[in-house]
Parts: sequence; C-alpha cells; structure tokens
Amino acid sequence: MVFSTPLFLFCFLTGTLFIYYIVPRRARNAVLLCTSLLFYYWGEQSYTVIMLLSTAIDYTHGLLVERCKANGNDRGARMAVASSVIFNLALLLFFKYWDFLARSLIDAGLPVLPVLGIHLPIGISFYTFQTMSYTIDVYRGDAKAQKNILNFGTFVTLFPQLIAGPIVKYKDLGGQIDARSCSTGRFASGVQIFLLGLSKKLLLANNVAQLWDSYRAMPASELSVLGAWLGVLAYTFQIYFDFSGYSDMAMGLGRMLGFEFPLNFNFPYIAGSITDFWRRWHISLSSWFRDYLYIPLGGSRCSKVKWIRNLFLVWAATGIWHGASWNFLLWGLYFFALLLLEKLFLLRCLERAGALIGHLYTMLLVVIGWAIFAIEDFSQLGRYLAVMFGFGGVPLYDAVCIYYLRSYGGVLLLCALCSTPLLKRAYLALGRKAQQVIGIAAVVCAMLLCTAYVVASTYNPFLYFRF
Repeated sequence: MVFSTPLFLFCFLTGTLFIYYIVPRRARNAVLLCTSLLFYYWGEQSYTVIMLLSTAIDYTHGLLVERCKANGNDRGARMAVASSVIFNLALLLFFKYWDFLARSLIDAGLPVLPVLGIHLPIGISFYTFQTMSYTIDVYRGDAKAQKNILNFGTFVTLFPQLIAGPIVKYKDLGGQIDARSCSTGRFASGVQIFLLGLSKKLLLANNVAQLWDSYRAMPASELSVLGAWLGVLAYTFQIYFDFSGYSDMAMGLGRMLGFEFPLNFNFPYIAGSITDFWRRWHISLSSWFRDYLYIPLGGSRCSKVKWIRNLFLVWAATGIWHGASWNFLLWGLYFFALLLLEKLFLLRCLERAGALIGHLYTMLLVVIGWAIFAIEDFSQLGRYLAVMFGFGGVPLYDAVCIYYLRSYGGVLLLCALCSTPLLKRAYLALGRKAQQVIGIAAVVCAMLLCTAYVVASTYNPFLYFRF
C-alpha cells in the first residue's frame, strides 16, 4: 500500500485515524500494531511472518541482554547481542543477497549456489536495521528493554516509517511508544508536513520521472551530451523529491499520531562539499552506520591505515545496503573515494575556492553518482557515462533534447527552486498573520492538486521501496 494512492489516503488513513482517536489512550498502541500489520500484509501477505519473527527474536534478545547485565554477566549479554545481530544479518543476507551471490558465482564459473528466485520483502532493510540497533542500545545502556511485546511490536511495525524510513532507533522513539501527547496543533502541523511530502512526490518527482524514463530507454547511439545530462538531472531531482517526500509524509503521519521522527533530509543539494552532502542526505542511514559500524570499528581515533579501512567498510556497506547489484557497491566506493580525498586535503582547497565553486563541484559529482546509482547494467552505465562526457563523437545536442528541455524546463526550474531553502526562508520572514493566510492557502491548494493527481494518475511506487 503506497501513501500516494486513493486506497491509502481515503480508506486506510482515514479509518486508522478515526479508530485511533476514539479508543482509550491505553488501546492506541494495539490499534497501531493491528493497522500497521494490515498495512504491511496488504503488500507482502505471507512475508509478514518474517517481520513478526524478527520482532519476537529481538524482543526476547533485549530482555536477555538486560537480565545478563543486571546479573553482572557481561559475556552473556555480549553473546545475546551477537546472536541478535547474526540473526538479523542472516535474514537480510538471505532474502536480499542470496540470488545476487548465486548469479555472481555462476557468472564467474562457480555454480555452487542455486538461484532460488527469492522475492525481496518490502522494507526489510529498514526494519532489520531498527530491530538490530535495539539490542545494541540495550547493551550500551542507551535504552531500557521493552517489557511489553505489544509496545515493541508497535515500534517495529509502525506504518508511517515501516517501508522506507526514516530509520528510527529505539532509544529515540521508545519513550514515545510508551507515552505520547496528541494535540490539535500537532495534528494540524502533521497534515501540513504530510501534504508537503505528497506534493513533492506527485507534483515534482512523478513529473521529472517521465523525462528520466525516456532517456534511460534510449539507446546510447541516440543520445547527445546535453540529452544525457538532462536525463540524469531529471533522476537527480526525482530521487530527492521521491525519497524526501516519503520521509516528509512519514514525519507528518507520525506527528498526526503523536510521534516525532528525526529529520531525514536537510536540503542536500545546497551542500558545498561531498562531506556536507552526506550530513544532509538520508541522515538516519548515515547516523546508523556512524553509530553502529564506524565508531565501533574505531572511527577516526586510530591510525590512518585503520581509519581508511573503517571509512572503506562503511561506504562499501552503505552501497550494498541499497541493493543486490554491483553498481550499488561501485556507487558506495565512489563516495568513499571522494570523502577520503576531501578529508585528506580537498576540503581545505574547497574552503579557499569559495562557496560557489564548492557547490558546483559537489553537484557535478553528485549527479555523476546518481547515474552510477540509477543504471544497474555496467555496459549500459559505461555507454551512458561516455555520452555524458562526449566520448565517441556524440553530438553536443539534438532536436530531441531541445524538445524535452522546452517541455520540462519549467518543472526542472521549479525542482531546483524547491530543493533550496529559499521558499522556506521567505515564508518565515513573513509576519504571523501572513504566515497563517499563506499556510492555509497552501494546504488547500496542495490538497486539491494532489487529490486531482491521485485520482487521475496511474500507480507509481516510491523508488526506495525496493531498497
């Protein structure tokens, strides 16, 4: 079930909110657990059992870790944490990477694993990371073990962020699971944030997606340099407004239900370096790898060789986390190389060069990175990148790209504007009454436009559902 469909908006969400607010407060977690399981079952059916199994395993491991620590048995607590991590990683590796490894070995002439044709459960990368961090936090003393399995199940299955994040750590949400406050003001702000995200998805991401789909389907022989850049620029905006739109919708839904989720995007396309970009893009994933992989490995407080190793492992893991394909690993290592260069010397050069040069440098490399991310077939990727840089005698531009530039120029400029904080700053600079009037008008316009688009458009899932 996708947030941008009539079924979700007019049936599921309406029904959930109605039941949620008419039952007693003590019953609200039960309502959320049931509706979240229904939400997931609608798309995955029998695979819902996997999520329930993950919930049960980590719930019992959290209790075991806390009991061992209370008895002074640190070795037993560490073994329980290790058992939880192994189970979660085994689950993720089997469903997400088994067939990838099997096919890769067959291509290498080593048919030692059978290709099972395993279907990838939606959201498994997100909810396994959440449950895996829970036992680690209990061991570290950052969170107390949840005694109520219904409350823990609510944390794992919470439908606003179940499918595509943000990745919420239990230590940040556990207190809200046990008790939270709801108010009309918080609910209203949640509606505004949700509509902002829905507008990003329907009005911006979906429209530029058509441009990228057109260029991705073209043979390399029909591409021009300008056309190739126009296509990947469209994907650059598509993935940002698609994923940040989902995150906004998740935050808005959470606030309607009384939860506060962490910010997942902070205008990444205004970054002045790759380092700055990754402080702004998919913040919950970056912070997860920092807290549970980079720092435990030693972070930067070690020798330079070990620090480079730590950075390499984090970015290799970040790349392959996104999908079972070699291009994702290449994408992760691409950013590892860029970040390594920046940390060694390039950041100092960028600071001297000025903000404009730093921004142009960052966006050029980010756009190239999205080409690597979007095209899974290496031969197609190589041809596309070659066209982007004018290799092979390709024309600088052609009639097709001029047509697309005229057709999509307006929406691309709107995407560029909306990916900056200029509109937000202009709104905040207004007086209180002006903000209220414009806020109400924006909500009404967004609701009307999005409703019209939802009713008229075809099915279009979120990009990050497959990760």
